[in-house]
Amino acid sequence: MTRPTPETLAHTARRARAAADPTVDVDQAATRTATPAVPAVRPTAATPISGAGSLVRSLEALDVDVVFGIPGGAILPAYDPLYDSTARHILVRHEQGAGHAATGYAQATGKVGVCIATSGPGATNLVTPIADAYMDSVAMVAITGQVASPLIGTDGFQEADIQGITLPITKHNFLVQNAEEIPRVLAEAFHLASSGRPGPVLVDIPKDVLQAQTTFAWPPTLDLPGYRPTLHPHGKQIREAARLMAAARRPVLYVGGGVLKAGAADGLRRLAELTGIPVVTTLMALGAFPDSHQQHLGMPGMHGTVAAVYGLQKADLIVALGARFDDRVTGKLDSFAPDAAVVHADIDPAEIGKNRHVDVPIVGDAKHVIDELIVAFTAERSAGHDTDLGDWWTQLDDLRNRYPLGYDEPVDGTLSPQYVIKRLGEIVGPDAIFVAGVGQHQMWASQFISYEKPYTWLNSGGLGTMGYAVPAAMGAKVGKPDTVVWAVDGDGCFQMTNQELATCALEGIPVKIAVINNGNLGMVRQWQTLFYNERYSNTELGTHKHRIPDFVKLAEALGCVGLRCESADDVDKTIAAAMEINDAPVVIDFVVGKDAMVWPMVAAGTSNDEIMFARGVRPTFDEDDI
Repeated sequence: MTRPTPETLAHTARRARAAADPTVDVDQAATRTATPAVPAVRPTAATPISGAGSLVRSLEALDVDVVFGIPGGAILPAYDPLYDSTARHILVRHEQGAGHAATGYAQATGKVGVCIATSGPGATNLVTPIADAYMDSVAMVAITGQVASPLIGTDGFQEADIQGITLPITKHNFLVQNAEEIPRVLAEAFHLASSGRPGPVLVDIPKDVLQAQTTFAWPPTLDLPGYRPTLHPHGKQIREAARLMAAARRPVLYVGGGVLKAGAADGLRRLAELTGIPVVTTLMALGAFPDSHQQHLGMPGMHGTVAAVYGLQKADLIVALGARFDDRVTGKLDSFAPDAAVVHADIDPAEIGKNRHVDVPIVGDAKHVIDELIVAFTAERSAGHDTDLGDWWTQLDDLRNRYPLGYDEPVDGTLSPQYVIKRLGEIVGPDAIFVAGVGQHQMWASQFISYEKPYTWLNSGGLGTMGYAVPAAMGAKVGKPDTVVWAVDGDGCFQMTNQELATCALEGIPVKIAVINNGNLGMVRQWQTLFYNERYSNTELGTHKHRIPDFVKLAEALGCVGLRCESADDVDKTIAAAMEINDAPVVIDFVVGKDAMVWPMVAAGTSNDEIMFARGVRPTFDEDDI
């Protein structure tokens, strides 16, 4: 029996909610949906071929230009026809690297990222990047070899039920039963991964299916009953949302990564400038709205700006576009934005109302939603329905002036990590792609680099995967070879996946890595400082005290250029030196102080009302504001 997709289950849930909410016309919305499609290429006559050959031909027909992977016994039949393929194969050093590279490629290009692994441990090493892609809604197809069909279920050598293992972290997955299915399954996998709410799809293929003789013909007919993502929103809901926007006195546009997935950045700017409403962009949405724009309050949430956190908390209307009200934004959920009505637009109906009650639910693609909101709001204004946001902007501007993002120079004379990252952004400029690992350096990179354009900021937001940065930067650089790509990594994250720099060196992928080396697992140490009485249990890494590893020597051993910077006077010239090197990967070891902290901060599990601007410093608001 075919397993229902999450979209099918979400559609059922949407119908159940609609039964209790007469404002949702599900049937009408569901009729205006995406239809499955495969690339429009000339049909090919059926030709004899192996299952492995059919797999490779299918990838070529789907316009795949690069795959990241490692061969092994079960997947080996696929590597023989891959040898002659037009698709480039990049041999990574670990399957986790293949998965994150595919994710970085997809995030940078908007195409589907592809990774390949063998059965058993090869496949299970993909679990982390698959989960990462699932949490961040990244279009990725993971192809795994499986033991031969007769061995499935016998605990055969290198057997793992990767389909069962990844069931909760894939949008859909397939176990191919016979070679004739391969073109159809691949076409369906790519369509599922890239349409609706994007996500990872796994295709598991037994070795005997790859070896079997079959015929190849393209294009196949897709068989996806019940899968029709709603793209165009319901007109009634759009009109109601526009009415609320025109009447609100303290509105905020809460923008999530779905706006980038939909290619809706231009429309978002038009909507914001038309309405005059303040904009906050989540960690996954940086670049969707220019950081320098006067209406941008910054990033909300645990380490967001005071103005962005306050704006959401005190809003009387939140218009959420492609965002999911996750805990890092809302803080303690029952105290989040208590006076706000909520318009929630998302292509995934399962997200609407999941965490926060919604007054106007809108199911649809963010680009279409925004375009139709522009039309509807213009009509409201033409009818004389508009509000004056002057008082609201006076409050928000006052907060921006009183509580700007900043940092204190280390009292011990060590190099400030915030200064390093700020200068990196200023010197490299807004056209580069910045990829971050996870931790303090990730937050500083989100705060002190100005993101003016979409798709210039890549990070692991939902899963928070240490080790993401280096392979994701590799994938981004492969997808955008003419764009400068910098990874901002921590000394902890860097040691998890830096072996992929060998891949970069051998494959001619000149990424640049800024290692923010504070000698510790920095974010964990910050929490130990604040919440565990400075008891630093197992967070010192030895990269300061013992210089183990020596990152410059390690970089050189991996075929890269290694540089080191330990003083503020050398920051600019070290970055400039790295920018001059374009024929090899570059690693800079920025040796920074260990006691720097990320501020502002809303402690986990507390209300956004309890935001701290700095240690021991809580913002003060006028009584009228509160």
